[in-house]
Amino acid sequence: MDFSSLSPVALLASLMVAATPIMLAAIGELVVEKSGVLNLGVEGMMIVGAVCGFITAVETGSAWFGLLGAVLGGILISSIFAFLTQILLANQVASGLALTLFGLGVSAMIGNGYTGIKPPGFNTVHIPLLSDLPFIGPAILSHDPIVYIGILLVILVWYFLNKTKNGLVLRAVGENHDAAHALGYKVIWIRFSAILFGGMCAGLGGAYLSLVRVPQWTEGMTAGAGWIALAIVVFASWKPYRLILGAYLFGGVTIMQLNLQALGVEIGIAYLSMAPYLVTIIVLVMISSNHLRSSANAPGSLGRIFHASQ
Repeated sequence: MDFSSLSPVALLASLMVAATPIMLAAIGELVVEKSGVLNLGVEGMMIVGAVCGFITAVETGSAWFGLLGAVLGGILISSIFAFLTQILLANQVASGLALTLFGLGVSAMIGNGYTGIKPPGFNTVHIPLLSDLPFIGPAILSHDPIVYIGILLVILVWYFLNKTKNGLVLRAVGENHDAAHALGYKVIWIRFSAILFGGMCAGLGGAYLSLVRVPQWTEGMTAGAGWIALAIVVFASWKPYRLILGAYLFGGVTIMQLNLQALGVEIGIAYLSMAPYLVTIIVLVMISSNHLRSSANAPGSLGRIFHASQ
């Protein structure tokens, strides 16, 4: 087993690619949870975004149109969850789990017939001078545009939540929806909008999987990425800047297990494949062990149903 064959440049570049779909889905879910809603349907929204983005890209011949199709698909399926939980006041946990099952099923149905087709791709961003720098250039500054859009989106969400009035209102709704309602804010509309934003981001994350990271359509190709995104929100303590660290941590675990398999490490493939999910469980257990800290960071109204007449 020769570890010298592992290139640090290639590893870092692969890590950024592996972290991007998780980061996109996680930042959307962070906004949703900041509004006080718990959506466990991230996996379902991601897989719908993956299939909608793939089909749109193949049929139009444009990866950018594929992203648009993924955004619309993610928004459409998240609107179902929003209607169930905010209008019909259905249980958020049960609705989220149902959304995941529905997304997995409908994606398999509409994606039938697209297996084995190669979609159009994105051109690599080339920044004059910077992309030619040793190590930094090929490792960090020579990726597709979506990698940088994901990082920019995290920064914009941080700015929105912490530096704008609307962000403050959204956080207030998530902390105490009754108090926000008493002040005249439209809690249902704010939460509805946050859920649609979460669906958009999850759709983008799914499309990145099917168009860039693994440029093909395969049934169930998200393989638990949505659940990892949910875990990263908790890992990040609902703070956007920590979310980047979490996404890159879990992305790094995924890349390492793939490289160890390629090197022929004498560990069963099944054990290596479950490594990212095992790390997810360990991290969640460590976080939940400090109940006071974890509960202090969580939005006060998270998962609670709001009714205007109450």
